[in-house]
Amino acid sequence: MSISIYPVMPDFAAEIGDVDLSKPLSPADESAIKDAFWKYAVLVFPQQTLTPEQQLGFAQLFGPIENERTLDPKATPTRYTGAFADISNLAADGKIWGESSRQRMYKAGNKLWHTDSSFKRLPSICSLLYAEKVAPIGGRTEFADQRAAYDALPDAMKKKLLGLVVEHWIATSRRRSGFMDFTEEEQKRLPPVPQVLVRTIPQSGRKSLYVASHAGRIWGMSDPEGRALIDELIAHVTQPQFIYRHRWRPHELVMWDNRCTMHRGTDFDDLRAVRDMRRVTVSDVANSCEQEGIAIPAPM
Repeated sequence: MSISIYPVMPDFAAEIGDVDLSKPLSPADESAIKDAFWKYAVLVFPQQTLTPEQQLGFAQLFGPIENERTLDPKATPTRYTGAFADISNLAADGKIWGESSRQRMYKAGNKLWHTDSSFKRLPSICSLLYAEKVAPIGGRTEFADQRAAYDALPDAMKKKLLGLVVEHWIATSRRRSGFMDFTEEEQKRLPPVPQVLVRTIPQSGRKSLYVASHAGRIWGMSDPEGRALIDELIAHVTQPQFIYRHRWRPHELVMWDNRCTMHRGTDFDDLRAVRDMRRVTVSDVANSCEQEGIAIPAPM
């Protein structure tokens, strides 16, 4: 039996059934999943029982795995290193984190609309998040379709945005969420990087906005003008008609295209309820400016 595809919206987010990701995929199922992903940008795989190795094996079908974590593990130990990011409220010892833990303060930035790894010179194609245990209430993840949002822009705005380059920096989003405590090593390792503001998704040919809370400055604009435009675009992308709100279930894998979506986590009682999830991120083929054939300007 081939996979089942149940779209949530006509061209955005779909649930996938009749597949066991713990086992090797047939060529037909692998091709069908990839085709669905390029079309819907967010795929939900319910009722999966995956070891870390099985999750990693599935992720590798989409490209090379990102291995560099943002926070220095010496300053902030976590349960995972390397290929896995710990998207939970658990400290390195497996217990619920404290109210003032560094992990908790840093991850507050995940409540802002963002796209994973846009603050790295080599950004991400996609992320794959697996849920072992979910909060009984709250803790949804919201996804925004930046392709549909681009399509809905007036022609004059599309013309204005074409070719613009934006500075993405992890410190931009974390400062907005109140986290100022980057170590010297983290600051040195994660400087601001350029990304194009409008990009083309190769597999579909669709154009997409590429904005996020990591975006702070636009080359060729004053800081206030650039900030205002970024805020305007984020507000546009996150209108209800472009949003899918996901309610997590245990033993579920969700993957999303970081090139053309934004997402954010929502609140839950993170000092009482356990949320246990692990994420794998797949690296893109090149910086978004390079992919669009845009020369990267000198730093501002």
